[in-house]
Amino acid sequence: MKQIGVGLLGFGTVGAGVVDGLQRNRALLSDRLGVDIVMRRIADLDITTSRGVTVAPGVLTTDSQAVIADPGVDIVVELIGGTGAARKLMMAALEAGKPVVTANKKLLAEHGEEIFALAHKRNVDIYFGASVGGGIPIVRVLREGLVGNAVVRIHGILNGTCNYILTRMEREGLPFDEVLAEAQRLGYAEADPALDIDGFDTAHKAAILTLLSYGFHVPMDSLPIEGIRGLDGVDVQYARELGYRIKLLATVARVGNAVEVRVGPTLVPLHHMLASVAGVFNAVMVRGDMSGDTLYYGRGAGREPTASTVIGDIADIARNLRTNQPRHVRTAQTALEKPRLCTAEEMRSAFYLRLMVKDQAGSLGRFTSILGKHGVSIAAVMQKAANGAGADGFVPVVALTHSTPEASLNAALDEITASGVVSTRPVSLRMLEE
Repeated sequence: MKQIGVGLLGFGTVGAGVVDGLQRNRALLSDRLGVDIVMRRIADLDITTSRGVTVAPGVLTTDSQAVIADPGVDIVVELIGGTGAARKLMMAALEAGKPVVTANKKLLAEHGEEIFALAHKRNVDIYFGASVGGGIPIVRVLREGLVGNAVVRIHGILNGTCNYILTRMEREGLPFDEVLAEAQRLGYAEADPALDIDGFDTAHKAAILTLLSYGFHVPMDSLPIEGIRGLDGVDVQYARELGYRIKLLATVARVGNAVEVRVGPTLVPLHHMLASVAGVFNAVMVRGDMSGDTLYYGRGAGREPTASTVIGDIADIARNLRTNQPRHVRTAQTALEKPRLCTAEEMRSAFYLRLMVKDQAGSLGRFTSILGKHGVSIAAVMQKAANGAGADGFVPVVALTHSTPEASLNAALDEITASGVVSTRPVSLRMLEE
C-alpha cells in the first residue's frame, strides 16, 4: 500500500491531537483511503516536553525547514499559529510544491491573497477546514456541500470564550469582569484575552467565510468589529426580558451588489436556533438560495475537535496524491463581477437602545423626536425601574427600533447625547433580523 508522509510544524495541543489521531486510527484511515498515512517529521522549538503521545526516534526536530525539505514528507501541516514564522514556512512549503493543511485563521485572513496566489501558481492544494469553527466542517460545507448555492447570508457564533462569558452572565447574573476571570482560570480565555473578547478572532473567521462564499479577500482594517469587553449585565438582563439573548455574532450577507461583513454583540430572538447555543460551543447558520437555512453546531476549539478537522484535510489530500490528481480546492468563486464590501453608510439593522434619560416631564418625547428627525422609527419603548440608577436624576429607558441605516442612528445618538436629555451616550446593540 502506498505511504503518504506528513510533516507537522507545531507540536502544541492541536498538533499532539493530530499525531494521536493519525496513530490511533491509522488502520481505519488506510482502509477508507487506500493509502497509509505516516507521520514522518515533527518540528517544534520544544521537543523535550511530553505531549502524551509517542513518536518514533528521529521524527522530532527543531528545524522546520528540514521538515519541508524532507523528500519523505508529502503533506505539510502548519499548526504554529500567528503570521510570522508560520507565513514564511507555509510559503516555503508551497514553493516546494507540497500541499499544505493549516488551521491558521489569522494568517489566512490577513495574508490569504498572496498565499492562495502562490498555491495556484505552484499548482498545489491548500486546505484550511480547521481555521473556522474547529470541529465544525463549515469550510467543507461551503466548498463542497453548498457549492450549487448562491449564499444569501451567514450568521455565526464563532468564539467559544465569548459565548461562555455571555452564557454565564445571563444564567447567573454575573458581571463581565468576574466571568472573564473565571474563564481565564478554567483555560477558556487567554491571559491576554483581547483577540477573543474584542472580536478579532471572530472577524478573522468571518473574512474566511466571505472568501469562500463571495470570492474576495476582505481588508481586515475595513471591517466594523465590536467585541463584548465591558458589556453591561443590565443589557443582558433587559434583552432576556424582551425575549432576546445577546450573542457575539459574525454576519456575512449579500446586500444588492455588495457584501456586508461585520462582528458585534447582537440580540438574537430566543426562538432562533442560534439562541440555544450555549457555553463554549460554536454554530454557523447558512442560508443558500436553494438549500434555505442549514445549521452547523459543535465545539469550535480544543485538541480533538480541531485535530479531527485537520486529519480530514490530510485525508482529502492523501486521496488526491493517491490518484496523482490535485483537486485544486476552490477557495473562491470565479464570477466575472465579484461583489464589493458594503460600506458603513450602506449597513442597516434594527437596534436595541438603552438610554439614561433625565427624570422630568418631556424627556421621553424629546429623545424620540430626535430619533424621528433622523428617520429612526421606534418599534417599542419602555421605561425600566431605576433600581438605584435614578438617584442622580436619570432613569433607564429601553427602545427597540425598526431597521434603519446605522449612519442615521449614530447621527441621532450624537444629537441625543449632546442635548443633555441623557446622562451618557446611549448603549446601542444590533438585533438579528430573520
